[in-house]
Amino acid sequence: MTKLNPEDSARARFAYELQRHRLMAHLTQGQLGRRMGFSGSLVGAVENLKRTPSEDFARRCDRALQLDGVLSALHVEGWPPPPPVPEHFRNWTLEERRATALQIWDPLLVPGIFQIEQYARRVFERAPGITPEEVEERLVGRMQRKNILSQEKPPMILSIIDEGVLRRPIGGPEVMRRQMEYLLEIAHHPRVTIQIVPFEAEAVPGLLAAFVIAEQRGTPYAVYVDSIPDGRTLTERGVIASLTARYDAIRAEAYPTSLSLKVIQQTAERWT
Repeated sequence: MTKLNPEDSARARFAYELQRHRLMAHLTQGQLGRRMGFSGSLVGAVENLKRTPSEDFARRCDRALQLDGVLSALHVEGWPPPPPVPEHFRNWTLEERRATALQIWDPLLVPGIFQIEQYARRVFERAPGITPEEVEERLVGRMQRKNILSQEKPPMILSIIDEGVLRRPIGGPEVMRRQMEYLLEIAHHPRVTIQIVPFEAEAVPGLLAAFVIAEQRGTPYAVYVDSIPDGRTLTERGVIASLTARYDAIRAEAYPTSLSLKVIQQTAERWT
């Protein structure tokens, strides 16, 4: 067997059990793949932690290996059903909820996980061609994402926000005041740290896009990068290393936490 520690992550546990049951059945990756209707390379990628298994992949594994829902149960445990969010974002919501730490950078908007309902609604409403039904569906998904801090073991969240975000009038003065007050409230959560990058800082490494880095026990393992038309969830080590270095460079330009909260408080007063 490939050396895997099933306690490292949900992905490692799934890969460990998949490989163990495959070898017990005396099947190669190619043979199992053919039984499932997938390629052997996909089976190998899952076993080597290079691909996240889908729900359909888990079900087909159970059928091919004659397991009574063992791998499907592991999949639900590791990747619970996502909230109603756009398809391109669903993989990330799964990673977000099983991470032990999230490092967030946003140069344009309040991070979605911290948005109040009125702010988020305005963001969605301004999307060209979106229907009222789609706005409501996405709003429900975004509000559900905020429950991540109510989990039994919520992740540590380190959020860096550009100062311009605090002054961009999304939804008008009243909405912005409430949004600033919520940022101050959530910043006192023991698992949350918010820092502001001042106008005076060039913060060039972060001006191209917002991104989030997910960690498991101190090791970055996935990133989400905003882009047009859709953002992407990436797990390539080179990309993760590059964005981690970029994040550190941005953070070096940020105010310390205490001063950041003073800036948010002052901005909230300006919106009154």
